[in-house]
Amino acid sequence: MSVLGRYGGAPLRARELALPSIPIRSTCRSRPFSGLNRPPPKYPNHVPLNFLEKGFLTVGSALGSLLNPRRADLIATLGEVTATPYFIYRLRDAMLQDPTGRQILRDRPRITSTTLRLPYLRSLPENSIGRTYAAWLDREGVSPDTRDNVQYIDDEECAYVMQRYRECHDFFHAVTGLPTFVEGELALKAFEFLNTVIPMTGLSMFAAIRLKPAERERLFSLYLPWAVRSGLQSKELINVYWEKILEKDVDELRAEFGIEKPPDMREIRKMVRMQEKREKERLEGKSV
Repeated sequence: MSVLGRYGGAPLRARELALPSIPIRSTCRSRPFSGLNRPPPKYPNHVPLNFLEKGFLTVGSALGSLLNPRRADLIATLGEVTATPYFIYRLRDAMLQDPTGRQILRDRPRITSTTLRLPYLRSLPENSIGRTYAAWLDREGVSPDTRDNVQYIDDEECAYVMQRYRECHDFFHAVTGLPTFVEGELALKAFEFLNTVIPMTGLSMFAAIRLKPAERERLFSLYLPWAVRSGLQSKELINVYWEKILEKDVDELRAEFGIEKPPDMREIRKMVRMQEKREKERLEGKSV
């Protein structure tokens, strides 16, 4: 009987014909990760890095941010390349263990001047979180649109966690009242290190060598003790859904999360300058 007669004209399958299998060897070999053979990105802006590239960026961004603490791009890079393989996963897991954190991971909100309209925030009650946040932005002359996009974290969900932390940083400033100059940033970074355990926040403390003696003395005697107390006792701020509590009283939030408000750094610096000015005038008066 013919093959067609046996199968009634149906298409043939190889196993029914029992054709001998011929091994096929691929002529293409998988090439190792290199600068010329980079894996495809896993999300927009993603740049996969190999071990040597991460090491180079770690050293370069650490030295660059130490020389110029205002280089936000270098600080952002340092934060990303030192957050893996453990620390950013720990922070992601902390969000997964919290109901609000899980909701944030589902919704993936972004904090920008488009999602949080400043005119509305300025219209909120005096001591509300939204009003406090807007007032801090106005006083410091900063915008929520200046945060760099995450690039160097391979896991897409963990990349969002880092982006969320980065965009919440100004809310941390507003709730604590700490300003953006180096002394204030270092005080907040010390608090963030104990609250988030992101290595970059701890490494930033090396920038204290750039402070003036009086600033360094205030940081270590006044603001570091505050950072240790508040950082250790406070709940993890990554789990705050800021967009949903803008009308809440900021003092209630501090009490709920165990955050002690530090002394006003701007007022202290102002008082020190006035004291130095009076002392200078007194000495000049004596010399006349």
